[in-house]
Amino acid sequence: MSDNFEISCTISGTDITAQLGLEIWINDQQIFDNYSVASPQLFSYKITESDGNHELRFVMKNKRPDHTVLDHAGNIIKDAKILINNLTFDEIELGQVLFDHAEYTHNFNGTGATTTEKFYGEIGCNGTVSLKFTTPIYLWLLENM
Repeated sequence: MSDNFEISCTISGTDITAQLGLEIWINDQQIFDNYSVASPQLFSYKITESDGNHELRFVMKNKRPDHTVLDHAGNIIKDAKILINNLTFDEIELGQVLFDHAEYTHNFNGTGATTTEKFYGEIGCNGTVSLKFTTPIYLWLLENM
């Protein structure tokens, strides 16, 4: 049995001059690659998958130390980030389901140890946001909403 559905979201950046890049992967297939997220854009991808386990990954790249501005006390006063909003599976917005299940793995752009934390819609360091799900998608949504 296979399940066909659409994944969509809005992708935007907080600093268009930073030229932060974003890749989107389904399992081991890259389905999106943007070198510079300069303006808000709608991402949409139709997926056909066999029943089973899957992984959606958002990979931020190209962030440099000068994309984060600190004040004299070390507080961030300006930061370049990529925002992922309105993630939907077959026009059903994930909302809290995304926050409950997605993991964000990064190493503070090379300045710290690799860490995995919850994802709340903002990618601030080069790293990977991972959301694992199963198909058929409506069963997964029913079990997780």
